[in-house]
Amino acid sequence: MTRLSRQQLILLVLLTLVWGLNWPIMKFGVTGFPPLTFRTLCMWLGLPLLGGFLLLRRVPFRIEREHWRELAVLTVLNMFFWHTLAILAIQSLSSGRAAILGYTMPVFSAVIGAFWYGQRLPPRAWGGVAAAALGVVLLLWHEITTLTGKPLGVAMMLLAAATWAIGTQQMRRTRIPAPTLAISFWMTLATTLWMTLLSLLFERGDWVAPNPAQWVAIAYNAVGVFAFAQVVWLVLARELPPIASTLSVMFIPVLGVFSGAWWLGEVLHWQDWAAVALVMLAIVSVLWPSTKPAPQQN
Repeated sequence: MTRLSRQQLILLVLLTLVWGLNWPIMKFGVTGFPPLTFRTLCMWLGLPLLGGFLLLRRVPFRIEREHWRELAVLTVLNMFFWHTLAILAIQSLSSGRAAILGYTMPVFSAVIGAFWYGQRLPPRAWGGVAAAALGVVLLLWHEITTLTGKPLGVAMMLLAAATWAIGTQQMRRTRIPAPTLAISFWMTLATTLWMTLLSLLFERGDWVAPNPAQWVAIAYNAVGVFAFAQVVWLVLARELPPIASTLSVMFIPVLGVFSGAWWLGEVLHWQDWAAVALVMLAIVSVLWPSTKPAPQQN
């Protein structure tokens, strides 16, 4: 269990809002537009903003050569898989349900942390994991039949979530002696080049100029996601225990479902409201401070 500082709590709320609202925006942006190219444009616009922020804060960019291999592993697990598979999967899935599948990540993270990294979780944390998992099932209640007809999209989102979970665990344990902002910049640069290569290889023949509405979606992703949310997430993942950083963002798919319902007119059911309560319970279970007194110093 952990106690969030006021700054961490504010960043977490902003992160939830930006990422939660992004799912219907992203779905709208790739409708009729090449998805890999959409992601590439977002990242090329967001990267200079991130770099400028580092310059403004006088954050050193340098990462020593002996840490490049670890940086590459972190980039692949946290960003390559996620950004590639998620943007492809959302074409065949509704925005809200894609968000739900993507945010099975906290469940993957808890299981991977316990059985792979030997992380010991107290009963309250396991209760939070169970509540989050049940919340995901309820949010998918009316989509099971539809999802079974789109196995590739489902498989891509689940694989993206699983690799992101491993990446989060690795980010928490990284020994790279560099500011998280610098690590974020180089990870984003590498991923931008990766997405550019994929776009050139697979979508060059489909390139078209974005319309004004698509430019708005691209700008939102560039500023909100890549210049802010992605960086905040990596900072929290490095500062907080994995179970706290992962379950604390479980409200994002809930916001994705409800914003999608408001924007796209999807019908909400009692299962959706029950899922909200379960997700809130999951978040509280890992973020509520322990009442056990701290051991006294001699």
